[in-house]
Amino acid sequence: MKPAKLVTQNSWEFLRDPMIVPTGFREYDARWKYPDDINLPGITALGLGLGTQMHRRGIRPEIAVGNDYRDYSLSIKNALMLGLMQAGIHVRDIGPALSPMAYFSQFHLDVPAVAMVTASHNPNGWTGVKMGFDRPLTHGPDEMAELRDIVLNGEGALREGGRLSRVDGVREAYLDDLVGDFHLSRPLKVVCATGNGTASAFAPEVLRRIGAEVVPLHTELDYNFPNYNPNPEALEMLHDMARMVRESGADMALGFDGDGDRCGVVDDEGEEIFADKVGVIMARDLARIYPGSTFVADVKSTGLFASDPELKKYDIKADYWKTGHSHMKRRVREIGALAGFEKSGHYFLAGPIGRGYDCGMRVAVEICKLMDRNPDKSMSDLRKALPRTYATPTMSPHCDDAVKYDVLDRIVERLTAVAASGGTLAGRAIAQVVTVNGARVILDNGAWGLVRASSNTPNLVVVCESPQSDAEMRAIFADLDAVIRTEDAVGAYDQTI
Repeated sequence: MKPAKLVTQNSWEFLRDPMIVPTGFREYDARWKYPDDINLPGITALGLGLGTQMHRRGIRPEIAVGNDYRDYSLSIKNALMLGLMQAGIHVRDIGPALSPMAYFSQFHLDVPAVAMVTASHNPNGWTGVKMGFDRPLTHGPDEMAELRDIVLNGEGALREGGRLSRVDGVREAYLDDLVGDFHLSRPLKVVCATGNGTASAFAPEVLRRIGAEVVPLHTELDYNFPNYNPNPEALEMLHDMARMVRESGADMALGFDGDGDRCGVVDDEGEEIFADKVGVIMARDLARIYPGSTFVADVKSTGLFASDPELKKYDIKADYWKTGHSHMKRRVREIGALAGFEKSGHYFLAGPIGRGYDCGMRVAVEICKLMDRNPDKSMSDLRKALPRTYATPTMSPHCDDAVKYDVLDRIVERLTAVAASGGTLAGRAIAQVVTVNGARVILDNGAWGLVRASSNTPNLVVVCESPQSDAEMRAIFADLDAVIRTEDAVGAYDQTI
């Protein structure tokens, strides 16, 4: 049966027939508002399609499935597992989980596939699935397009042999794997901020087990998110982390998003450090241990990965790549990078540090190890040691999913035309326009402005950075925004400078 595109609640059909809004199939995972854009039979159709995709690709019919801590996620997972079993798949239910715990379970249980029911950092009312067949990778655009066509064309095939097994002990194994035999040799007082999300059941215990003194901040599990949506890229959460650092005298704050695959940092002075700058701090530390390494950074990230003299001293190579956890994981493995860093707070630590998937808990442990290797330094010392740059937060003007990619194409065309004609941005010559993911307009002094389409939500993404001054950063944004405003479909920003 082909799923209907119209999702009409409180109807006979809504409880019987699959209904799915097609735009929920995104570049590297699936996300919908529930039940506005998808119903439970639609989720079952998704599971049937995912199982059918496994068979088509010759994947052993066994999959680990988990769910985040939201009041409707268990219902979504049960509907998904039903569809997978209809496709003849052996489902290994690992219970409530973080996304990186689900990725870990692929290795721990030696299963080829994973499906994690989570809305990630999206607010309540959203649901979705992160999935993958080739550990540690998750679906990218090709796999998502194939899955979309299978589901929306009604090509899901019923097969015998599907079954369900409940697997206990994965959470404990995941925690043991994170901690290992490491224990801090210096006192470290850490604000642990989880926004009442799923990481509440993991992060405080991880930090205590490695010897940190934990200052809890909204670490009680509460799927109503009574304080704010857990998202360590959002200023609301970062400001709260900074407040608690100042009140408690902590050495730093570590914050985690709703499914635990991202980590945000505030230093001992209450300074909120954007995740790409934290990435440079980590890269500097790792460069001394692993000279000659390659680091991948997403196009939203600071130019310091390429220009920092300390990284150059250790012959570090920088590779700027597409934003998105699936793109970044794939790129890290493809070029044999030691790590990947994304401005949103996803970090991809490959061997011998990690397994290549994004794990906020692993990052928290590695940041504590970094502090342990620098016993005479504070996090603010490490921040201040970086070359000074001036950057905007990640800003997200609204743009409907149905039109955002067409809108972006026209904006990119205008920006490349400005560069080709010898035009300027903020009064500076344009040295290069990188179009691997939207347009990153790089100026002759290394300053840059980026516009791309969000893969997860109905908006564009805008970031600007200057190595020279706050005024230049604002001028870059003003000129870039003037080009963006030529498109009537682009709405207001969620935040601005």
